[in-house]
Amino acid sequence: MLIRPRSREYRTWVLDSRYWDGYAPRPDDIVIATAPKCGTTWMQQIVSSLVFQDARVRPLPTVSPWVEARFRSTAEQVSKILADLPHRRFLKTHLPLDGLPFYDEVKYIHVARDGRDAAFSMHNHFTGFSAEQLARFDVIGLADPVIGRPYEQPSADLATYFRAWLAAKPERSSVEGPPSPYFFDLEAGYWAERSRPNVLLVHYADLSADLEAEMRRIAAFLTIEISESIWPSLVSAAGFVAMKSSGDALMPQTKSMFAEGSKRFFNKGQNGRWRGVLSESDLALYADAVRKMRKPGLADWLENGRHKNVDPRIASD
Repeated sequence: MLIRPRSREYRTWVLDSRYWDGYAPRPDDIVIATAPKCGTTWMQQIVSSLVFQDARVRPLPTVSPWVEARFRSTAEQVSKILADLPHRRFLKTHLPLDGLPFYDEVKYIHVARDGRDAAFSMHNHFTGFSAEQLARFDVIGLADPVIGRPYEQPSADLATYFRAWLAAKPERSSVEGPPSPYFFDLEAGYWAERSRPNVLLVHYADLSADLEAEMRRIAAFLTIEISESIWPSLVSAAGFVAMKSSGDALMPQTKSMFAEGSKRFFNKGQNGRWRGVLSESDLALYADAVRKMRKPGLADWLENGRHKNVDPRIASD
């Protein structure tokens, strides 16, 4: 049953929330929902290994489509791709919850990450696009009357990018173009639904600290039983080293998207790289953005995850 329809439209050079308007849910669907560079591909590989119950390398864009990625397919093509998937579907999105139709029979897994770590990974990602991919974005932006301009490339300077990322919150009544998903709004949206039985919050730091424990938690949420004999192989296949070594097979589209291919996409997979790099004033700007959420429980969760805090389901705002 539909809990809530999509209530906001997001349109950028990369994504278009209108693609979800043709979504027809199946009772066992899984939606993997994250901000960019917060463990999306990691969670896709985890869920892939659980759904298929083996450690085979499968191209994730094929078995786990990114629904609103407008630079890959049309909305009609996406609807057909989703309808033709023969296995239990696990779909990718980078949209806030208000950009999606929200169903009670669909399982939603949201992966969170410290915003400073996410911003560092985003910078590496967004400054690594190939000329071919940038040209693709330009065509999309110029063809969309709401955007009406070429792709805006980010600053190569990390600190400059970080400040722009913090200041990029769109106005809800924007008349100059479509809103882009804002990191803190996106996190607040999923945090607000954390007590629902069909929503699971996972943290990047917890995946890093104890991958097997988090995978077992995810399997229980998805009601998937895994034989103890194959657990070691599944955990190994979902490790960063294994995923990076299989990068071209897992994410074949990165060969054309990035000048350095999958090596750029699977960069470091580390937390805390901002320490000693961001200035005190940069960190103060970030702290101010966190304070403006007015949700101390969410702020604590974003920084520390579950293992250093209480379970998000019972945490206070």
